[in-house]
Amino acid sequence: MRRGRLVDAAVLVALLVGAVATLAPFVLSVSTALKTTRQFASTPVLSPPAPPTVENIVTLFGRDYDFVTPIAVTAQVVVVVLVGQLLFSVLAAYAFARLEFPGRDALFWVYLGTLMVPQAVTVIPLYLMMTEVGLRNTFWALVLPYVLGSPFAIFLLREHFRTIPQDLIDAARLDGAGTVRILRHVVVPVSRPILTTLAVITVVTHWNNFLWPLVITSGRTWQVMTVATAGLQTQYNGNWPVVMAATTVAIVPLIVLFLVFRRSVVRSITITGFR
Repeated sequence: MRRGRLVDAAVLVALLVGAVATLAPFVLSVSTALKTTRQFASTPVLSPPAPPTVENIVTLFGRDYDFVTPIAVTAQVVVVVLVGQLLFSVLAAYAFARLEFPGRDALFWVYLGTLMVPQAVTVIPLYLMMTEVGLRNTFWALVLPYVLGSPFAIFLLREHFRTIPQDLIDAARLDGAGTVRILRHVVVPVSRPILTTLAVITVVTHWNNFLWPLVITSGRTWQVMTVATAGLQTQYNGNWPVVMAATTVAIVPLIVLFLVFRRSVVRSITITGFR
């Protein structure tokens, strides 16, 4: 009994340490964002703002730096990529999971193998391709490399689609349903938790995407939020309260997204865990 309590206490301490290590950067970001430049320079970094101020957030959305445009561009990119990835990933995953055609498994594993290729390796070829077709520094250059699905999304959905009872699909076929109708009325409804989780992962990934937008765009017209935040350090000569205000503004939508869909995310983890 005593040994079990010691183990439980050790696990609790480890979890608390992990929670503090995970949350500390976010708390520090918000705390710094609520300080004036003078407070930040004259007080210890870990001291709370006294008093808190929204001056840095006002600066972001004022004349000094129009942060509305990067947020709008980022939101547009995320929406287009999300719709494209969900649509094409569902179609491809269903084909790999349920349709029979020559070379299906070999093609799937070759495609899945692209997960092992680092993003930095593909940046230069993608840049040259976009430049050749005249899409550099355009909206479509930001979304085209991602909108047709991803190996991770197709793999996740394929594995889930293979667990759907064949009887459901056979019953729909007996009722005269074709492939598209089966996807719409059978496969997608029973896959909502997985699709929700995939949607959250996609939004977070492309909301925080930095390398490709930095390479393929220039100027402020198609500047995304991550690139704009990085540019604040140069424009304001290392004004860290303003930089942290931008970081805090970027974090808030992701937190709201998780709070809204947390039950679906947990449910999808539970489903995949029991399988």
